[in-house]
Amino acid sequence: MGSLSLTANELLFGQCILGKEMRTWERVMLASSLDHVVVATDDERIADCCRGFGADVIMTSESCRNGSERCCEALEKLGKRYDIVVNIQGDEPLIEPEIIDGVVMALQRAPDAVFSTAVTSLKPEDASDTNRVKCVVDNQGYAIYFSRGLIPSNKSGKVNPNYPYLLHLGISGFDSKFLMIYPELPPTPLQLEEDLEQLKVLENGYRMKVIKVDHDAHGVDAPEDVQKIEELMRGRNIQ
Repeated sequence: MGSLSLTANELLFGQCILGKEMRTWERVMLASSLDHVVVATDDERIADCCRGFGADVIMTSESCRNGSERCCEALEKLGKRYDIVVNIQGDEPLIEPEIIDGVVMALQRAPDAVFSTAVTSLKPEDASDTNRVKCVVDNQGYAIYFSRGLIPSNKSGKVNPNYPYLLHLGISGFDSKFLMIYPELPPTPLQLEEDLEQLKVLENGYRMKVIKVDHDAHGVDAPEDVQKIEELMRGRNIQ
């Protein structure tokens, strides 16, 4: 069965998008592959906000170093068995339900993978944005590397307008057994240097399945991103 642990980003608290907070929750509830949806947070303000619209909330400790560790703690506190746990960052208010279902299905169909995620086309203007994580994938659809810098990089050091660069989306699917051992794996040099938790998975030799989707992605990484999100939502008639 599938479970979702929605990691609430503190930046979203107080940042209303078209008059509402935690827009990501609405998108997640439309996915068909999830049996249980939970908000995992260490912030009582976020918890109160989410309980106000009926969300199931699990309080986690402030010591969680990333969303994966927060999901692990939430799973332990739930005390229920799930085959797959999906972590969706709270700063993805435009995440498509079909992408969530695709990430779950990709992990179900790849028994040699312990992790699944999604990528989409990178916009040229986001090439140098370190908040936009880039990804390279092999011919079988498994992740090779993630970086805050532009990858691949060519000899000119410039963006190649003809190359299909990939942008990583804020969603991760875990085999639940692997998720429980993830916090016990020691931090790796690449993970620490890039500050990307996906790299600890790859650097320890585990496989990660990646699906490519058509998604006009824009997370809320800074308060000024809210206006951009609202414009996109109006354009799609999402109220």
